Amino acid sequence: MFEENLGPLLTWAWIVIGILFFIAEIFTAGFVLLCFGIGALAAAAVAYFGLGLTWQLVVFIVVSAAAVVLSRPFAERVSAKGHQGVAGDRMLGKQAVVLKEINPIANTGMVRMETEEWRAESVNGAVIPAGELVEVIGVDGVRLQVRPVRDGLKVHHEGTDSTEGNPQSPNL
Repeated sequence: MFEENLGPLLTWAWIVIGILFFIAEIFTAGFVLLCFGIGALAAAAVAYFGLGLTWQLVVFIVVSAAAVVLSRPFAERVSAKGHQGVAGDRMLGKQAVVLKEINPIANTGMVRMETEEWRAESVNGAVIPAGELVEVIGVDGVRLQVRPVRDGLKVHHEGTDSTEGNPQSPNL
């Protein structure tokens, strides 16, 4: 008798809970809250058709768990795409000029690509001197992973000390 009077109220409560989960998902990653929102809407449907609170909770838990399991491959694909960092794919394969020697032991290295300066690291752990032309082959957060274009190639600019200066990059 008590649950019969709460039927419409429980339906709306589940709908509001589902919407709150959807809104919270906007501010989080992983699609987990989205799955709980789907479970809450399924529980709202069960409440609408007059099934008791026990059934509503069972449907909420089962549908939420199923949604989490089924969404994992999609969530992993989406999060793997974002691993490139702020530079992403647009940097891969482009060339840059080493501004400050890339030295893995000293944890130093700066390059200029087009008009932007980036921290850089050598992919093979070798020291790359200032002025050398490098190619970007990876991005790790805000650090470019580079390798020399070819041994001994240097870019010199008039009036600029290539080891400490700020040379202008050629149109790369």
